Amino acid sequence: MTTYPDAQSLAEAGLRIEVAGEVVTVSLARPEVRNAQTPATWRALAAIGAALTADIRVVVVRADGAAFSAGLDRAMFAPDGVAGESSLVELAGLADAELDETLAGFQAGFSWLRRPDVVSVAAVQGHAIGAGFQLALACDVRVVADDVQFAMRETSLGIVPDLGGTKPLVDAVGYSRALEICATGRFVQAAEARDLGIATVVVPTQRLAESVSDLVAALTAPLHGAVAATKQLLLDAADRSYDEQRQAERTVQASRLRDVAAAFTR
Repeated sequence: MTTYPDAQSLAEAGLRIEVAGEVVTVSLARPEVRNAQTPATWRALAAIGAALTADIRVVVVRADGAAFSAGLDRAMFAPDGVAGESSLVELAGLADAELDETLAGFQAGFSWLRRPDVVSVAAVQGHAIGAGFQLALACDVRVVADDVQFAMRETSLGIVPDLGGTKPLVDAVGYSRALEICATGRFVQAAEARDLGIATVVVPTQRLAESVSDLVAALTAPLHGAVAATKQLLLDAADRSYDEQRQAERTVQASRLRDVAAAFTR
């Protein structure tokens, strides 16, 4: 049986989790460095995703302190890097296949948040930069405080966003605006984030936790199978024609109707 990483290993990775019934809350827990992330953070996130049980319906990603995440820990750029991790210089020296496998492992910390069997909610306050922005984008729904400041700063460091954030950003704002945001590294504040579709909803900072709690309650009210099936339909819609999507709706609905009917006859 897969289990969640223990509290000590999560703390060393800058994370904390709480499991309450059908909801898992993952907290970024390095407020003293504005929740800067390291590869250990991403490996721990991936381990949490791998440990989710079938009864979990909602995952909330939140952060301690005034900032959601300042992004990649800048110590990674130093020659000595972060203790226990390869520096960026050392990563660059890996053979192509090994480097690709390593980067795919980093991405795994984010990609599980799009799984159809859970709905992921990011509660974002303050700065969400680089890896922090991409972590928020990995979630299905983003509830943001009115002090939020999103930015993609990778290009200013000579690198690119590579944690799965480019597609959801383009899906949300379109190619042209996504390019402008990434290439300039500018801040996108709350009102613009809402208007562009990056933020699902903007709330006063002091009401962020309450608003997320209300949303989680609403998300766990409908039947789990119906929500998961609907999420899968929506995830796949962009890659289908209108007629193909209608066919998919019929196929999924037939399955749901049979499941519901079976429940009535038990």
